[in-house]
Amino acid sequence: MGSAMAALALAPGLALGSFLNVIAARVPLKQSIVRPGSACMSCKAPIVWYDNIPLVSYFALRGKCRNCGARIGFVYPAVEIAAALLVAACVLAFGLTFYAAIAAFFCCVLVAISAIDIEHRIVPDRIVLPATSIVLVAQTLRDPSVEWVLSAFLASLFLFMAAVVYPAGMGMGDVKLALLMGAMLGKVVAVALILGMVCGVVPSVYLLVRHGRKARKMGIPFAPFLALGSVIALFAGEWLLDAYLGLLAS
Repeated sequence: MGSAMAALALAPGLALGSFLNVIAARVPLKQSIVRPGSACMSCKAPIVWYDNIPLVSYFALRGKCRNCGARIGFVYPAVEIAAALLVAACVLAFGLTFYAAIAAFFCCVLVAISAIDIEHRIVPDRIVLPATSIVLVAQTLRDPSVEWVLSAFLASLFLFMAAVVYPAGMGMGDVKLALLMGAMLGKVVAVALILGMVCGVVPSVYLLVRHGRKARKMGIPFAPFLALGSVIALFAGEWLLDAYLGLLAS
């Protein structure tokens, strides 16, 4: 039953991913996500409904605008696929529960923020701060505890100190993203932060090897790595934390 429900969640997940693409394209430009309707970012021609079917239309059009032929970045189907798989995973792991809904919302926000950070190198306050408030309220209603507020504060403080020490590699947007991570993950946010920073080391080392000292001035989008760590912590954080503490105790 769980697998069947997760499979059924793929379609709405793709639809959510399509909406996340609208958010990722318009929020950094401070445009409305409601009006006007979907249009080509190059020629501004309206996109008809049959060219706006999640995932299917991208491949049917071979990644090009029907009107002007402009390339449509692979980030669009990638966002739709990521959203669909994560929503389905939340249903599979947590069932049809309030927590699954919070987790799916959290994952979708991470997908949108990652897409924006990759393209624009920003984590918009217009997304991360309202999302943090929603998740914090939802988690507190689900499980009244100071854990969510305290974890959000400590995670943000940790990245703030990292940003002070190494401002080229960490921005205030990442610090605010940590608020959202802590509000959702609670104590296992520590796992997300560690995994995110470890994953972020890989491109940093590559830049250092390739560009030497110049690499210190080259920024990389860090939000996607924090998002990856958050997703792993969401589904396996308790197990990873218990395994780590068990190693320390042995």
